Amino acid sequence: MTVLVTCVDKRGKPNIITLAWTMPTSFKPPLVAISVGHKRFSHQLIGETKEWVINVPPWKLLKKVELCGIRSGRVIDKFSLAGLTALPSERVRPPRIKECIAHLECRLQNEIRAGDHTIFVGEVVAASVDEDAFDFERNIMDLESFAPVLHLGESFYSTSKKVVSTK
Repeated sequence: MTVLVTCVDKRGKPNIITLAWTMPTSFKPPLVAISVGHKRFSHQLIGETKEWVINVPPWKLLKKVELCGIRSGRVIDKFSLAGLTALPSERVRPPRIKECIAHLECRLQNEIRAGDHTIFVGEVVAASVDEDAFDFERNIMDLESFAPVLHLGESFYSTSKKVVSTK
């Protein structure tokens, strides 16, 4: 699944990076990992501030998701360029993205150098979700109202709307 990760510099200026390399790593404590290339501007920011937010975009944001992945925040304001809205987070300095349907606010717990990337493992210190995009009875995303952005490689994307239970 493709996500938009927000981070900030030491002065609080926000940036967005598009990532497809994310995963949950622990229930207790709640941990998630993101993999960020060493040369990316966001790698520098996360390394300095030790915080980020994983924002889950719906399919309708595909063009904005791709734009945030191909432009560098070193020279432009991606929030302005993509027309996205920064919302204050509950527990970390990086903002959430209003147009996204879920947000995981993270603080660095560990980092692992992995070739030309660093795997940043963060503890989820706050989470929020658009209630219209969540099935609270089954405790899963509601794919009838939310279509995730799935990155297949290069400039190819897909989505899925089918939920199957194996029980």
